[in-house]
Amino acid sequence: MTVSIPPSHTPGELEFAYARPDPRTQFTMAVQQEIESKSAFRTRVDQTLASLPSGQREVTVFIHGYNATQAETAFRAAQLAHDINLPGTMMIYSWPSRGKALGYAYDNDSLLFARDGLEQLLLELRLTGASRIILVAHSMGGLLAMEVLRQTELRSPGWISRNIGGVMLISPDLDIEVFRSQIKRLSKVPQPFVVFVSKRDKILNLSARLRGTSNRKRLGNISSTDKIADLPINVIDTTAFSNEAGSSHFVAATSPTFLAMLNEAQTMSKTFGTERLTLESLLPDELSYRQGATKITLLPAEEGPN
Repeated sequence: MTVSIPPSHTPGELEFAYARPDPRTQFTMAVQQEIESKSAFRTRVDQTLASLPSGQREVTVFIHGYNATQAETAFRAAQLAHDINLPGTMMIYSWPSRGKALGYAYDNDSLLFARDGLEQLLLELRLTGASRIILVAHSMGGLLAMEVLRQTELRSPGWISRNIGGVMLISPDLDIEVFRSQIKRLSKVPQPFVVFVSKRDKILNLSARLRGTSNRKRLGNISSTDKIADLPINVIDTTAFSNEAGSSHFVAATSPTFLAMLNEAQTMSKTFGTERLTLESLLPDELSYRQGATKITLLPAEEGPN
């Protein structure tokens, strides 16, 4: 898919329409091309990577969450990659969400159905010339990503740490105990492994009520890392950016201030000669590979560092 981004685009916003979009003001699906075979897919990936600078030949796989159509997912992935100047190439794994607010149970079943497809995609990507494969999963997509990491590890112990170069879970709609059981199956956790959370996430509060667990936090809206303190992951708290974000459930992609911070972090990385994934640039070097969970609370500049 080729997505056209309007010249009037404001970072964090996603302007699109399903019928008769205006490319001057809205995201537009400019080209859709079907790839007929696995070998043709690998060839296309290699051609795309070969056109990039040698230090940026990595693939970021974006996995959408609940209530997301394929077109909306493509637009969101393009918006995020554009707004933070993501290195490498962006790919989406589009599992069959119903794309409706009342389709929560349907989406949960579809997500489980989609596990084998995502595993196959990762196996195919490993056969390409990608220098790194990075998973970025939003909301319910975090559950899918973790399920696939777990089942792939069971099938081939050590494959995940050898072949996945980073995992980013954004507002994951995941029970904490389920998450612990999934990540504990990995012989070695891919690094960096980053979880973006917000204590003001309204969708995750609703998810907990729908599941009859309103007294328990989902992974994406935890206020403390106590229950995951022994895990080798980094937790980035984006709560301070939620008020000005377009969505409290997707602060990392819809807060103009947070996106500006990511761009500044990337600029600093380039200045000092490091080639790092933009989101990874937020992690201080001394924290990136600690054994236990590390919580980093980000604040807008006017509120001071924390």
